[in-house]
This record gives sequence, C-alpha cells and structure tokens, in this order.
Amino acid sequence: MLNYIPAVTDPNVLVGITTADDAAVYKVAEDIAVVLTVDFFTPVVDDPYDFGRIAVTNSLSDIYAMGAKPIIGLNLIGFPTQQLPITVLQEILRGGSDQAKNAGVSIVGGHSIDDPEPKYGMVALGLIHPAKVKSNATAEEGDVLFLTKPIGTGIISTAIKREVAGDSEIEEATRWMTTLNRDASEVMQKVGAHACTDVTGFGLLGHLHEMTYASRVGAKIRLNAVPVMKGVRDLLDRGMSPGGAYRNLDFLVGCGGVIWQGKMSEQDKLLLFDPQTAGGLLISAPAENADEMESELTRTGVTAARVGQMIHDPDGKIVVE
Repeated sequence: MLNYIPAVTDPNVLVGITTADDAAVYKVAEDIAVVLTVDFFTPVVDDPYDFGRIAVTNSLSDIYAMGAKPIIGLNLIGFPTQQLPITVLQEILRGGSDQAKNAGVSIVGGHSIDDPEPKYGMVALGLIHPAKVKSNATAEEGDVLFLTKPIGTGIISTAIKREVAGDSEIEEATRWMTTLNRDASEVMQKVGAHACTDVTGFGLLGHLHEMTYASRVGAKIRLNAVPVMKGVRDLLDRGMSPGGAYRNLDFLVGCGGVIWQGKMSEQDKLLLFDPQTAGGLLISAPAENADEMESELTRTGVTAARVGQMIHDPDGKIVVE
C-alpha cells in the first residue's frame, strides 16, 4: 500500500518509508533531528492498567530502536463507551501515564473515538543527533546480532484470550512487555552499532528480514541461542500459536527469504515468527564491539543474547540452523 504514497523529496527527511524502518527521522538543525512514530493496538492482557503500560512501552520502542530519546507523546484511544465502564478507560490511561513518566516522556494531548473494541497507543516524538541515527538499512557483513528480550508474547497473549494461560505465564509476559528498551538503546549508542530494529508484529525473522533486505546482507540465526519466555514452548505444544505467526511464516517462506538447515519442528518455526508486543531490540553490532556490547548490556541488566551474525548475501536471505 505504501506504493500509493508519493515519493519523499525533502532532503531533511533522513529516514522515510523506503526501508521499513521503525520511525521517521527529520533533520531540523545540523545537530538535531526529530524521530516520529505511531502505534496502537487492542488489549493483549486482561488488566487495563497493565494494558496501558504495555501500549506505551510498545509505542516508545520505535524511538529507542532508532537510538533516540523520546520526549513527548500524544494518546490515541478507541473505547466502547456504551459497553464498558469509564473506570476501565481511566485505568488504561493511568497505566500509560505511569509508564510514560517512568520513561521521562510528557503526554501532551491526544485523540479519542467511540470504538466497539478498546484500542490504545501513542504518537511518540524523540530527539537525536542526525549522525547518530540507527537505521535498519545499515547492517554490515560480519556484524554480530544481539536480541535484548526473549520472545513469546504473541503465544502467551493468545493463551490469555483462550483462557488457558496460567498466572506465571501472564506475569512473565507482562514483565517483559512493560520493560522499556531505554537501557538497551543507550548501550547501543555508547558502544556503537551499525543497525537496529525492534521485534514486534512480524516476529524475530520478519523484522530481521527487513534489516537484511534493506542492508543487502544475509543473516545466520542459531535457533538454540534465541531466548524464549518461560512456559511458551508448552503453550506452543498446546496449539497456542497466533494466526499472525502463520501469516508471517507463510510470507517469508513463500518469498524464499528463509533457509532452514537441520531438523526443525513446526513449533520452532512458528516461534521465530511469533508476533511480539513491546519486544526487544535486535542490534547489529560490529564484531570488534561484540564483547563490549555483551558486557555493557549485561551490566545494565539487559538480556544480551548473541543470536547470530550477518553474512554475505545481497538478496537478504536468512539461514536458520
């Protein structure tokens, strides 16, 4: 659908729609660029307060993925005013407000509509030096790939909707979905990375493919190195994979974007395409910085999973072994 949008010719647009990046970047001065993004979705947990926290975490993640600092946000709200008590909306907004405050972000307004299904998210704006922007189109062959959160939120959210998720799985997913990518982003900038994206609706391999395709390199992923949330594999065995995982898998396999090496189950493949909410950063770091990147991420309490590396392949294919 983006093909129907006229091409951008403004030279101050540093990042637009051509590379499937996480946010747009516009240079306003030689040393200042604004980073702008928008995201909203329906509830992934039952608790309205936690839903608000998760939605804001997810919205700010695109700013962090570009290496920027978020500063302000605008709420986007859809709410069924005739079906649910207004106290539910108040709790959603309270959760969002608390998480924005935790991130140092001021909510300065927003827009709401009457909607049959609750929806919440945010327009977020951040600042960065133009030379420090981290795109997903600048990864290089030989880079080491780091993933800063385990995967599995889509599977747990599906189990919640089907009322089969236990308290431990719900707490696990909520904890990760309300963990800001701020510390990971700051470490990425401090140590130095070539490229970055966050892992959300297209799953780990879907977002990695956006990076490899835009950067004209390939990638090799080690299945056993990918961190997975507790209880997720058991839920997969019980058929809790969301429809989005099948769509993600069908698309990338259909276009020849992934090569499977060795024996892998259908559950393994679906896991790598599980659509994440407020997922971690996928950082493409120079090999010479990899040890320092791992050390600094770990020191700040961030998951530092070396899940693979960039390899030579101008077509952007991903090899999973």
